[in-house]
Amino acid sequence: MQRTLKAALFVVVGGGAVVLALSAIGQWIPDDTAPEGQPLLSRGAERITVDVLNAGGVDGMAKVATDHLRAAGFDVVKLGNASNFDQDSTVVIDRVGSLQKAAAVAEALGVRSVSSERDANLFVDVTVRLGSDWTTPAAEVGDEPEEDGLLNWLRRVTGQRETGSEKQ
Repeated sequence: MQRTLKAALFVVVGGGAVVLALSAIGQWIPDDTAPEGQPLLSRGAERITVDVLNAGGVDGMAKVATDHLRAAGFDVVKLGNASNFDQDSTVVIDRVGSLQKAAAVAEALGVRSVSSERDANLFVDVTVRLGSDWTTPAAEVGDEPEEDGLLNWLRRVTGQRETGSEKQ
């Protein structure tokens, strides 16, 4: 009986080892291949990756710019502070050799200064260094900011407007 049990256990363990080995080999065999010249996965619309750095020292500036860029459809992957806060003017820097991408970001932020400094170590298309001069671009005529929250809803329903002292 013990001999039969050992043989059965050997078959089960050996079979498991064979299945595991075939599974390991199978992961290296591609399931599908793309037609020549076409990627297997489609990226869809080209996205522009951006990092935003506060180089002007104004509190919250990088967060405001990040929110503005994300609302405009850009992929902000990093925001933070620059190594120092002595920059007066804002600059948009191309990191991958595509001034068109940097120009699109600059236009969204209302910035005129665009330069190119390739840096493959950053893993972004564009870097924004916000100077102390940067302000959020004015909304286009006809654009109204979205109001949310119960208090704003109540104001709309009752027809009351915010007074200057209530704005923050």
